[in-house]
Amino acid sequence: MKETDEAIYDRFLAERSENDLRILLERHNEKLMLFLYGYVGSYEDAEELALDAFAEAAAGRTIFAGRSSFKTWLFSIGKKLALQHLRRMRPRPEPAELPPAEEPEMGILQMEQNRELYKALAQLPPDYRQTLLLLYFEQMSYEEAAKVMGKSRRQLYHLAERGRAALRSLLEKLGLGYEDFA
Repeated sequence: MKETDEAIYDRFLAERSENDLRILLERHNEKLMLFLYGYVGSYEDAEELALDAFAEAAAGRTIFAGRSSFKTWLFSIGKKLALQHLRRMRPRPEPAELPPAEEPEMGILQMEQNRELYKALAQLPPDYRQTLLLLYFEQMSYEEAAKVMGKSRRQLYHLAERGRAALRSLLEKLGLGYEDFA
């Protein structure tokens, strides 16, 4: 049985085991970077912010109270850091294109269909994009995604509905069927 993130993090805090931190990094770093990329529009900045989120978690500056999953908590830290980064970097550049699929860290983008999907996602308003990424790519529940985004469950539900409709429209404009991705 796979050990939970929460148990690994608790052990890390107690023993300061680099191996425990490495396990958490392997489980969540790529997905956290992709999530943060949606905010900052730069792969390099997203990578740095993801490492900063892990550093903040490792340092214990933000307390994990167990009111959510470790992943939700970590993504919340990442979002807070991304928003701070954006305030420092004004004006915010819009995400223009995704990193090349040949980069091993971005293996999820290797298929052409996924590249097209990510291009369409990049054109969505940030709240729609983040909602869809958390719900469908990170497979978070509505409650978890709402906590990460600082929204109510009802607000997140409406963002998801509008985001799916906007994505469907963009995919159709690109000549792709929404059903291919659903």
